[in-house]
Amino acid sequence: MSDSATPPVTAPAAPLPLQALHADVVTRLRAAGCVFAEDEAHIILATATSPQEAADMVARRAGGLPLEHVVGWADFCGLRIAVDPGVFVPRRRTELLVHEAAALGRAAAAPGREPVVVDLCCGSGAVGAALAAALGRVRLYAADLDPAAVACAARNLAAAGGQVHCGDLFAALPPQVRGTVDLLAANVPYVPSGSVGLLPAEARDHEALIALDGGGDGLDVMRRVAAQAAGWLAPGGSLLTEASERQAAAAEGILAAAGLATRVATDDDLGATVLIGTRPAD
Repeated sequence: MSDSATPPVTAPAAPLPLQALHADVVTRLRAAGCVFAEDEAHIILATATSPQEAADMVARRAGGLPLEHVVGWADFCGLRIAVDPGVFVPRRRTELLVHEAAALGRAAAAPGREPVVVDLCCGSGAVGAALAAALGRVRLYAADLDPAAVACAARNLAAAGGQVHCGDLFAALPPQVRGTVDLLAANVPYVPSGSVGLLPAEARDHEALIALDGGGDGLDVMRRVAAQAAGWLAPGGSLLTEASERQAAAAEGILAAAGLATRVATDDDLGATVLIGTRPAD
């Protein structure tokens, strides 16, 4: 028997629990200029399934990729919305549009009737998903010109039975929907073309231009939607769309010129301005 003792076998060190990495992730995100590093670290570590995946996520975020594209989802109206690479990330300010639409939907609800909801320029389908969650059973349609957005929205709206179509505004919708829409949510692009370059890099470099650029004054797409809205809305149905505070007066004029009774809703905490145009009841 050898005089030298056999060295004990040392078990490999267990990987650190993900949450133990929090301080390091926060430090790396702060160094990359992420203003909300604490919150983003929590989201990354809650999503990652291993320290290596967390490290990969942090590297992509530090490289400028939007957090929602890094983790693959966004929190919107309390829902986890899948967000694929390149797809427009739902903004928290758009929750005001959902709240206003849901209130209109509840007020007009009739026993045994499913309201018809259209999510136009749907992106990820976040607005449609949130309205379906708020209102319960709805007949839900969504449309977007971007095939990547349509594929993403189809997954997010599947549980609500939503039909998602690819095409240019109303041309994408089934013709039988015309004249039946109770809630027409159109989160159109409204950034003036000359201001797109001033957007944060994570938006202008990683989201589709067609989801951002609203033309010369930012209201070109809104004009196109408003021009056809009355023909698609049911009597008493409403169009809800978003604009900046400085565009509100012009946007309200666009809806009024289309024959809709208008009002403006704002939320200073969200920094949100929503235009609501209602087709007069017959």
